[in-house]
Amino acid sequence: MRTVALLGTLLTALFLASAAPASAHAALRGSDPADGAVLKSSPGSVTLTFTESVGLLDDSFRVYDPTNHRVDTGDPEHGPAGSDTARITFPKRLGTGTFTVAWRVVSADSHPVSGALTFSVGKPSATTAAVPTGPVENPATGSLYNIGRYVAYLAVALLIGTVAFIALCRPPDLAPLRKPVRTAWWALLAATLFLFVLRSPYEEGTSPATAFDLSALARTATGRPGLILLARVALLAITAGLYVFLLRTREHRLRPSSRPFLGTAAALAVALTLTWATAEHASAGIQVPLAITSSVLHLLAMALWLGGLTALLITLYRATATPLPAVVVTRFSRVAFASVTALVVTGVYQSWRGLGSWQALTDTTYGRLLLVKLIAVTLLLAAASQSRRWTAKPAGVPAAAAATARERVPQTVGAPPPETPPTSEEPAHTPDHRALRRSVAAEVAIGVAVLVITTILTGTLPGRAAAEAAAADTGTATAGGIPTTSVAMVPFDVGTPNGHGKVQITLDPGRVGDNSVQAVVFGPDNGISAVPELRLSFTLTAQKIGPLPANLTDRGGYWATNSVNLPIAGEWTMNLTVRVSDLDQVTVAKKIRITG
Repeated sequence: MRTVALLGTLLTALFLASAAPASAHAALRGSDPADGAVLKSSPGSVTLTFTESVGLLDDSFRVYDPTNHRVDTGDPEHGPAGSDTARITFPKRLGTGTFTVAWRVVSADSHPVSGALTFSVGKPSATTAAVPTGPVENPATGSLYNIGRYVAYLAVALLIGTVAFIALCRPPDLAPLRKPVRTAWWALLAATLFLFVLRSPYEEGTSPATAFDLSALARTATGRPGLILLARVALLAITAGLYVFLLRTREHRLRPSSRPFLGTAAALAVALTLTWATAEHASAGIQVPLAITSSVLHLLAMALWLGGLTALLITLYRATATPLPAVVVTRFSRVAFASVTALVVTGVYQSWRGLGSWQALTDTTYGRLLLVKLIAVTLLLAAASQSRRWTAKPAGVPAAAAATARERVPQTVGAPPPETPPTSEEPAHTPDHRALRRSVAAEVAIGVAVLVITTILTGTLPGRAAAEAAAADTGTATAGGIPTTSVAMVPFDVGTPNGHGKVQITLDPGRVGDNSVQAVVFGPDNGISAVPELRLSFTLTAQKIGPLPANLTDRGGYWATNSVNLPIAGEWTMNLTVRVSDLDQVTVAKKIRITG
């Protein structure tokens, strides 16, 4: 029943985490021609500039003329400025009127991003052509891919943490930990292969049914994200070979605590974590070598702490006949302290690198998630402190005697030992196992939540990139035309007491081209209400355009963005997500007509 309860907690955390969709990490910084520009003559190419390096797909660009015919173009390529640009060339001169460019690229940290822009030659067309811009995001593919990412993170933490617990803490009975090691290995292998198969549909926005197309698998195998996943599979094969070799050998020098084993295991652990660091946030942006090093250390420290806690919990529950020696907990305490130190140092650096400013801590989704993670880590440290007290208190010993024992023998699980070390590694008492089990179980549950939040962070646009994209939006000129305003009231209800209200969304001018957006949230009493998060996107389902994110920011009393480009006239769908608390949110849709 305890196992079922722990599994239920894990699945609940994963379900709550999957409720928030991942955001693309590369944001469009600008384009040449600029979005909405009117040119005197036909351009020879279209170049997009992003906030980080991007990868190109076979169909990264689709260009349509005013009559809804696709324009012949060259193959997608990077521009002269480098890998953070994407360019398409025209083999001949274009005609006159308004042209629509639909694009889709893959961020350097492996997440796809798409959008659309327009430019005019001579003079704008009366109406922009209705164009099929290609596939939109497939919800099934996105959800399945995110589940695979969550499982992979949890599996690598359990695998590295359990092996490290065996090698460094040296519990007397290894039998209870063999099954978790095998389970984690198989789970990580299955998740990696699952992600490899789904990689092409995830990049192209197609359904999971296209995953087994041979050409799609071939593209994945030759692309950077696919090669990293294949490298992870190779490392897992080497790990399995080492595990089998250890089971069959009886040589004393190759025991789990021996130097050859520790060195080999450490090298494999670093190599495994590199397959995450080179495919996520650290692989793009500023200070890439330092960022990758920090990311590897952060993931290793997380695995040692969370995976080690899980191994300790399993050992405590299985050690019914023979109590777990306190020296094992002492050794893990030292490992946990080193892990916490590494997590704090690398976490501070990664937060600075991802945020870029203090304002981004509250004005961006990435910053708010960091605050939630900080709260969870604080709770985790509090649970670790409780474990320390229970570990230091011998079972059945009065409080005064326990205090004397604490002074004589320091014991911690998630906190540092006192400055004066014990004279002997083997304590003279046995900790209260029942209380320690409860405390460590709480640590594991909170640790899983921290890991889930970390996984969501890897799928969220960093605050620094969001600020750069917002600055680019601010400098974009709005399209000309007769000023009009479109106002829509969108009711919402999250199903909790006082969890209902409405959002007033104002689009100015409410026409094709750039629009400013303002959103005001009203509570159940019709008064202005503050909510922690508001997300808005636009989709033209009939022409398969979107979703185009509005990237709203909290302006103090209302949410707004300076520029959202809606390239085609028609009936658009606004998808509005309102989050009223850490756990309660709802997404509602509203139709709105955009005129030419």
